[in-house]
Amino acid sequence: MFPLRDSHKSHKYPLITVIVILVNAFVFGLELFVLDTEGFINSYALIPANVDFTNYITFTPFITSQFLHAGFLHIISNMWFLKIFGDNVEERFGHIKYLLIYLFSGVVGGLAQYLLSPNSDIPMLGASGAVAGILGAYLVFFPKHQIETLIPFGLFSRIVNLPASLMLIYWFATQIFSGVGSIAIAQIGGVAWFAHIGGFATGWIIAKFSKGDIVGIVDEAEEGKSLDY
Repeated sequence: MFPLRDSHKSHKYPLITVIVILVNAFVFGLELFVLDTEGFINSYALIPANVDFTNYITFTPFITSQFLHAGFLHIISNMWFLKIFGDNVEERFGHIKYLLIYLFSGVVGGLAQYLLSPNSDIPMLGASGAVAGILGAYLVFFPKHQIETLIPFGLFSRIVNLPASLMLIYWFATQIFSGVGSIAIAQIGGVAWFAHIGGFATGWIIAKFSKGDIVGIVDEAEEGKSLDY
């Protein structure tokens, strides 16, 4: 299932979402045009074997790796999901908190994949863990939103409206099954499924614990009080 659009657009400009998409596009352009692409990726991707818990500098790839991608399909799919689901979550959290949750979800996702194969020398890269955190938060806040979704059946593909809860729970379930199936081949590369799972769970937990406070703030705003982001 592939989302095309959601039924509720935010009432505020999704500044951070737009900036994150532009930064990812810019960095991907650097990947394409630098003279030494492999060296560039090895410098900024998360390579588990290089992580040294006695040297904090080796932690920086947990952040920088979130802005690297392995190809056009990789970056387009990640940024498309962020575009579809990010604006509502950004409006609900506010710009700064949204950015911190995005980055933190990516870090936890990277850590989850790192723990699976801490001695691997295969570079880990991509925004999938961070984007998954936004999906997890969206599931908490907007489970009843309708998502216009493409369901491929070869020549008989259909576009249907599905509740966000159904689509995102299905998405998360596929990550779990794929993640379990990938354990045996974690040392030879592929998709970092556990980064998706860790990021999604992080966003879901943060949103779940903050939901009551945010609802209260929104209620106050609706009563005429200011709501500044």
